[in-house]
Amino acid sequence: MTAVAERLASMPPASFAMVMATGIVSIACQLLGLPSIAVALLGVNLVFYVTLWTLTIVRAVRHRSRVLEDLTHHGRAVGFFTTVAATCVLGSQFLLVLGASRAAGVCWVAGIALWALVTYAVFTALTIGAQKPSLADGINGGWLLPVVAAQSVAVLGVQLASASVVRSPLALFFCLVMWLGGGMLYIWIISLIFYRYTFFPMSPSDLAPPYWINMGAVAISTLAGTLLAAAAPLSPLLGDLLPFIKGLTLLFWATATWWIPMLVILGIWRHLYRRFPLRYDPLYWGAVFPLGMYTVCTFRVAMMIGEPALLVVPRVFLYVALAAWTLACAGLVGSLVKKS
Repeated sequence: MTAVAERLASMPPASFAMVMATGIVSIACQLLGLPSIAVALLGVNLVFYVTLWTLTIVRAVRHRSRVLEDLTHHGRAVGFFTTVAATCVLGSQFLLVLGASRAAGVCWVAGIALWALVTYAVFTALTIGAQKPSLADGINGGWLLPVVAAQSVAVLGVQLASASVVRSPLALFFCLVMWLGGGMLYIWIISLIFYRYTFFPMSPSDLAPPYWINMGAVAISTLAGTLLAAAAPLSPLLGDLLPFIKGLTLLFWATATWWIPMLVILGIWRHLYRRFPLRYDPLYWGAVFPLGMYTVCTFRVAMMIGEPALLVVPRVFLYVALAAWTLACAGLVGSLVKKS
């Protein structure tokens, strides 16, 4: 097998995190007054998205056995959920950056179909598999990608309903169900991750970049909640549930905020104290996405509760997210040049 063929065969299922990260940073720029950067990132993201789907399809045709191995691997299988989130985040970009509601609607339909396919394929494969790892070996922050996928569907759907692109009451009910289901899934999975962190030994290699999804999954849950609260006038049901939606949304945001100092401390321990090498890994895109998502969700929370002072946070985090995206992109280019 040639080097190129081997790289394609070993392509991580979570590669679409690149699209997720680029998309949410673009949206953050649009909301916080940098529209030219938002448009440029949308162009870049279209290239990423088309390229990754092309590579994914070729890989599925030429290396089907490797894809099936990924589907039954507890560490890699959840990476397939990035296809769902990437599609819906791209749809949100179309809607918010370009105002292209039809393209956004197509992305939402595709995102729902991908969510149903990936959810039941992955969880069925992992459930019926004869060989299973221990909790310490099998679970990581990437296991929260199913939460991100469900909430990304809810986020795009609420935005489309609010823009009168889809039938509002029915679409909003569907999005409410997705939001609540995704929130419950976060509670289940983060409990296992927290248990693994605190009751099993941790090595620097265990704290791979996807552990930032601990924060990113609850940040996107926050974003979905703020959008549902804003859409309450369009749905009697959401109107009835508005206090509950706001309260749960603030709980999600507080949880995301709690995670940030903890993740920074763990990163310092990993790279400075334990001297784990800091080099490009495609999984680092999974750390860029949460930074962009926290920026956007905090902006929306400030709007929901009417607290302008809170806007200081997203204005700072925007540049943190942009810097992280730039470093990840530079690492990607550097790795491609090195391998060429």
